[in-house]
Amino acid sequence: MSYTTPRTVLVVGSTGSIGTPTIREALAQGFQVRALIRDAGRAAHIPAGAEPVVGDLTRAETLADAVDGVDAVIFTHGSHGGRGQAEIVDYGAVRNTLLALDGRPARLALMTAVGTTDRATEGHDWKRRAERLVRASGNPYTIVRPGWFDYNAPDERCIVMRQGDTQSTASPADGVIARDQIARVLVDSLRSDAADHKTLELVAGKGAAQEDLTATFAALERDDGPDGALDKDNMPLAAEPVPVVDDLDQIRN
Repeated sequence: MSYTTPRTVLVVGSTGSIGTPTIREALAQGFQVRALIRDAGRAAHIPAGAEPVVGDLTRAETLADAVDGVDAVIFTHGSHGGRGQAEIVDYGAVRNTLLALDGRPARLALMTAVGTTDRATEGHDWKRRAERLVRASGNPYTIVRPGWFDYNAPDERCIVMRQGDTQSTASPADGVIARDQIARVLVDSLRSDAADHKTLELVAGKGAAQEDLTATFAALERDDGPDGALDKDNMPLAAEPVPVVDDLDQIRN
């Protein structure tokens, strides 16, 4: 699927530290932007030019207005480590948005994190399950696993895309990247055929940022299965909780 003209994108996690620069980047690139907020009082936190729309990420039935007419969704949401929050927010928001779309086509960009596949925490497992829902949806997509936000030095602006999720020390040694660059990659991916069906870890290297990311996306291996192209095979679907398997089956339908 090729995106050559501005489209309407829904930003999930719109008032967060990645959601806000993502809205600004999408507006700058000519998209019509819809910003999901949990109550009308949050509208003041949305950058000018975006359309706020109220919905509850934990309830798919409240998201009909949010997804109506959109042809792209960027997920920048994230939980804050409370008990059960990863399942409800990191995973649940993706499941509920896809259920609200009800099979209508939309280009998807999902932000998770470096180390998502290491099985070190329950939170990582739920992020990985959210990734699997996106891959199962049948939609064109890009999954971005950024390194540590804003730990990069001023001369570290070259965008580096890795695969395999092999660096997982729970420290900036896993890679660093600026928030505005995460936003740029998420938005750029919506327009790039080369980014479709790609899962990547996003970090910064020495040097200036590339003007065009087509070649960087094109160098990545394409996903073909429930996980990223080079991910570790350490979370078998046969051992997954029954409700998670049921969600995958429903999303595939």
